[in-house]
Amino acid sequence: MTASKNWSKNANVVLALIWLVGSSGCALLPDEIDPTRDWTIQKLYSEAKDALNDGSYEQAIKYYEKLDSRYPFGRYAQQAQLEIAYTYYKSDEATSAIATLDRFIKTYPRHANLDYAYYLRGLVNFNQGISFIDRYLPLDRSQRDPGVARQSFQDFGELVRRFPDSKFAADARQRMVHLRNSLAQYEVHVARYYLRQNGYLAAVNRGKYVIEHYPQTQATPDALGIMAQGYRGLGMDDLAEDATRILRSSYPTHPALAEATQARVAR
Repeated sequence: MTASKNWSKNANVVLALIWLVGSSGCALLPDEIDPTRDWTIQKLYSEAKDALNDGSYEQAIKYYEKLDSRYPFGRYAQQAQLEIAYTYYKSDEATSAIATLDRFIKTYPRHANLDYAYYLRGLVNFNQGISFIDRYLPLDRSQRDPGVARQSFQDFGELVRRFPDSKFAADARQRMVHLRNSLAQYEVHVARYYLRQNGYLAAVNRGKYVIEHYPQTQATPDALGIMAQGYRGLGMDDLAEDATRILRSSYPTHPALAEATQARVAR
């Protein structure tokens, strides 16, 4: 009986020792198999850069994150933050890209590459929500949620305002023109929906918003035509004629003029 108890006690001790050794081994295992454990900051940065250039974004992110955690200060760490943000962008991880860029902008407000940080943030928002398939098919950006488009416009605007001579400024300006047209066209889409629902006042207000906030965009004639139709639906014929007259004088061949005229005849 005593021998049996001693054997059981000894067995428990052995099992406990095995568990302890096993647990210690598991805790040490990651360091033992991590090939980067002895890498210098230059080596980590170089390997991350090579992985990024090869399109191995997941591997590049791992290297950049190791660099950031082990060497959080210095020029390599600063440049690594920009490059990891770009890697997140290429990996369609917009939230992580924006968070990294925001941290960079806040931490290094006078960095030599601050213009690039604003440009990249605008680019991330510009392409946010576009799927892999969308990139190879015709895409009407005005049909998308305008929130990210407005944010992208603000990001590019900040770049152009603060760094007008930046090498990224010209492209930012072109994208702002595109975004402005898309945002105006979005308002037109909404206004047309209101027209179909006989929400004439809401349609007129949307049209006026385009004229006031996005003048001389591609959506301007459509907005005038919607205003003419909306005013006519409200029984405000004088205002409808004013909108039609401006539309006719400024855009005599635009299809919106025919819609405005047809609305007048139908009424």
